[in-house]
Amino acid sequence: MRIKVWDLPTRLFHWLLFVTVAAALWTGWVGGSWIEWHGRLGLVIIWLLAFRLVWGFLGSTYARFAQFLPTPARILAYLRGNWRGEGHNPLGALSVFALLGYLTWQAVSGLFSNDDIAFEGPLADLVSGATSTWLSGLHRQGLWIILGLIALHLTAIAIYALRGKNLVRPMLVGWKESDDPGLRSAKGGKVWALLLAFIIASLALWAANGGLLPPPPPPPPPSAIPAW
Repeated sequence: MRIKVWDLPTRLFHWLLFVTVAAALWTGWVGGSWIEWHGRLGLVIIWLLAFRLVWGFLGSTYARFAQFLPTPARILAYLRGNWRGEGHNPLGALSVFALLGYLTWQAVSGLFSNDDIAFEGPLADLVSGATSTWLSGLHRQGLWIILGLIALHLTAIAIYALRGKNLVRPMLVGWKESDDPGLRSAKGGKVWALLLAFIIASLALWAANGGLLPPPPPPPPPSAIPAW
């Protein structure tokens, strides 16, 4: 029996986040002239995370946070071999929430960071120089935590693959084969919910890029600039 697991918005989010995070890690590591691209990629990541937050409440069945929230009862049932379901299992859900949560912190901290040379995050002026420097240090150290979480995520996928369970294919095509008659295809994720998620994510991007900040003062008129 073929059942639908992951809707198209969830799959696009997953792979776009993978690409942008990888590119952000590389540009941040290289630095130099690439730091501007690092900042742009950070803003894209904020848009994606804001979209996923909304879609986690309004998306289709297995994309909703309530569906895979790793409660103690669900984790215990999974460890005992009694958990049945599709989408993220309880232990996988812990990894997903940890990765999404830390990426959110990393992206937001980058808005207030600087590179001690010429780059500042779009909201750096909202905090003191000392606070910006402190957040910059935490932002740089976060590279290793993100790499660790990604490694954990990939290791879990590899272990399942060795056990004959392909977790990548459903995230590519959206469906999988199942012999469990109790499982149902994902439902929900209406067009209006998709549009709302796009709008809220775009507003979050606008605010993250300094949209709520007052405009800079106009430059002085040429007559006010000394000729010397």
